[in-house]
Amino acid sequence: MNFEVTPGMRRLGSTVLGMEAIVAALVTPVAISVGGVTPGLAVTVGIGLGVLCVVVAGLLKRPFGYVAGSVVQVLAICTGFVVPTMFFLGAIFAALWITAIIVARRVEGATSR
Repeated sequence: MNFEVTPGMRRLGSTVLGMEAIVAALVTPVAISVGGVTPGLAVTVGIGLGVLCVVVAGLLKRPFGYVAGSVVQVLAICTGFVVPTMFFLGAIFAALWITAIIVARRVEGATSR
């Protein structure tokens, strides 16, 4: 299968990961104050996922960046074990991730004809 990275895919993927980084970082105080999670675990999970989102957004110039982005989506859903709301939010971001890739490929395929 030929997986060509297009500018639209990079743009939409970066947008999803950027918004996800903000949400992931905001999980930290929620986990500490509402969830009763220890600060060390909350910072590791929340800030760690946020930084990972930013790093992967920078890797979207290459096809393996999209594999890494998909792994980030799975990790975001798994964050629900720390803050249960993240099961729902992680699933939403995963759907946005898949939609961004599909829509960008269709739009750029239609404009190249």
